[in-house]
Amino acid sequence: MIDLRLLREDPDRVRASQRARGEDVALVDALLSADERRRSSGVRFDELRAEQKALGKLIPKAAGDEKAELLKKAGQLSADVKAADADRDAADTETQELLQRLGNLVHPDVPVGGEEDFVTLETHGTIRDFAAEGFEPKDHLELGQILGAIDVERGAKVSGSRFYFLTGIGALLELALVNAAMAQATAAGFTPMLTPALVRPQSMAGTGFLGQASQDVYHLADDDLYLVGTSEVALAAYHMDEILDADRLPLRYAGFSPCFRREAGSHGKDTRGIFRVHQFDKVEMFSYVAPEDSQAEHQRLLAWEKQWLTSLELPYRVIDVASADLGSSAARKFDCEAWIPTQGKYRELTSTSDCTEFQSRRLSIRVRDGKQVKPLATLNGTLCAVPRTIVAILENHQQADGSVRVPELLRPYLGGREVLEPVSK
Repeated sequence: MIDLRLLREDPDRVRASQRARGEDVALVDALLSADERRRSSGVRFDELRAEQKALGKLIPKAAGDEKAELLKKAGQLSADVKAADADRDAADTETQELLQRLGNLVHPDVPVGGEEDFVTLETHGTIRDFAAEGFEPKDHLELGQILGAIDVERGAKVSGSRFYFLTGIGALLELALVNAAMAQATAAGFTPMLTPALVRPQSMAGTGFLGQASQDVYHLADDDLYLVGTSEVALAAYHMDEILDADRLPLRYAGFSPCFRREAGSHGKDTRGIFRVHQFDKVEMFSYVAPEDSQAEHQRLLAWEKQWLTSLELPYRVIDVASADLGSSAARKFDCEAWIPTQGKYRELTSTSDCTEFQSRRLSIRVRDGKQVKPLATLNGTLCAVPRTIVAILENHQQADGSVRVPELLRPYLGGREVLEPVSK
């Protein structure tokens, strides 16, 4: 959530942010009104309580008609205090509910617009000219079947659409990617973490995934637990309700977990293969930093993502995601999109978001710097979303006979294999 003081001092900035997100601007004025009622009812309650306490000291000293009058007044004051307390609680509840619905403040450098209004910041690598090489590229599913690596038919039989099996070399390729990603993260100073896949509502809400993204979340009603769509949720909630010492920052964690997404808004999109699925594994980077260091940390996370994609020898571009495509918790987001030959376009492989103080305020995570205690900043960045990375590797490193060249980074994790060989033609 945002700082209420900032809302009071500069409501136009918050309105502009809501407008850029394509969200309800009227929410800002409703929140300002609720906050005013909350503060005024709080003052009224404090005044009545002070009067009640003062009256309580007079009653024992009074007698006769004076005491009877004071007791009558005390009875009325008691009712007024209860009513003021109820008004204060109601206004506070309304304020908090409205505050939870408000997205993070969009960074002023974010391009304004929808999904297609991103700005390309840089492009890396060379896109292969398969025609010049004398063959037409196969898509990842055909390659996965040739290699005995991907089985979507039995995935659908067992679990339904958008589920899959990684088999044989496909399973080994996932393990290689996860181990290589964890090795890079550990070398960069991240603490490796294996995180829970089920979290409580306050953890999911605190990271901002029960607002506009709630349609994509799986909920286990009998247990009131949520399946995470990313280990960001567990990593963000890891220090929930804690005060961290400033000299511990930055704290950096690399979480591995299964991820579950309904993909509710993607009907008919990417239905072939494993690019868009309901369950997948992912290595996620997560940082806790001082608020003034969040933009620099955002660039560091992006650099680690670029290092990863470069080491996999993939052509990719970096985009500055537009305001209406940010997600409620992000103030700014960069995506790295790899070239997918058979689609003829770049597709998202990694993403990194600067969430500033938005999540820490919701999760009550603060930093103690001397005598000052204040919210800190949180950031997240995908290092390796496994299925999409497999898609990019298979398609970009394929050879005419259906084999796939293994990037040098992964060879030690695949028993020295330089090429993934077809198991059937």
